[in-house]
Formats: sequence, C-alpha cells, structure tokens
Amino acid sequence: MALLGGFVWVIGDLFQQFAAKYLGIGRGIPLSNTNQLWGLVWGALVFGELVGADSKHKLLVVAGSIIMILGALAIGTAVASAREVTSNNEAVLRECDRYGLAYNRTLAAQAGDEFGGNEKRRWWDYAIVATATGFFIWLGAQAIVPPLAMDMRWVAALAVVLAVSLAVGGWSLWRRTKFC
Repeated sequence: MALLGGFVWVIGDLFQQFAAKYLGIGRGIPLSNTNQLWGLVWGALVFGELVGADSKHKLLVVAGSIIMILGALAIGTAVASAREVTSNNEAVLRECDRYGLAYNRTLAAQAGDEFGGNEKRRWWDYAIVATATGFFIWLGAQAIVPPLAMDMRWVAALAVVLAVSLAVGGWSLWRRTKFC
C-alpha cells in the first residue's frame, strides 16, 4: 500500500512540475498544494477519520477546506495585468542582455515551447517507462490488502474521480505540451 501511495505521490509531483512550469511557480505550487483536500477526502470518507469528531471539529475541517478551495479559485483565475506582463518581459530582456541569452528563445522556454515541438522521444525513454510500469504491475500482483477498515464504495467512487481527473488533466497537458 505504501508503494502505491508513493507511486501516486510521484505522479502528483510530475503534474506539480508541469504546473510550476506552465502556470508559474506563484500559481502552480499553491494550486498543487490543494492535494491536502484530496487526502482529507480519502481520510474522512474511506477510512472514517472524522467519525469520532464532534461537530465543532467537523465544522473547522469543512470551513478550512472551503477557505482553501476559495484560495485556489482566486489563484487559478488570477490574470496578470498588462503592466505586469510588460514588467516581466523587460526583466527577461535585461537578464538576457546580462547573460548573453537569446530573448525569443528564453520567452519560448518560459512558455514551455523551448523545443518548438520538434523533440523526439528516444527508445530508452519508452524502455524506462515500460520497465517502471512492469515493476509496479509485478509488485501490485504480489500485494496483500492490509487489514484496514475501508468503505469500499467510497474507494470505488474516489478511484473513478481520480481516473477521470487524471485523464482530463493528462489530455489537456498533452494538447499543450506533448509532454515535452
């Protein structure tokens, strides 16, 4: 179970790296930190961690979650003003001049298009992914379900939500980046 948790953690980290790159660290990292809500949902619904909590504590958990969601919405919908974009471009130009970098190439790298979509995967990229996937399948086949009290209906429901989120996020990311 811990290995599966680690695997899911790594997938989340990969998406966090893409978020930091394409949304900027100021927006990507705060948004990715909302993963705490996902852990809360699993803990409360699947493992019943709030079953013995009184109404005051449950209210605090719900209120904190709502505040985090509102903060994520505020960050996620924020748009840089024209002045901020101009200021950023001036800073990039200044640093390019200072370090002898190509301005247009630097802007392309910031936009996530530094390779112009021309980068091809090598055979070992696929071999690494296939080996890692095979390793996790082999370990999963050997795994024993731990003796934990779990609400399997919530496990199934949250697994569907996770799979749909992964598919939609992956597809959106693929359209934008081709995973480069």
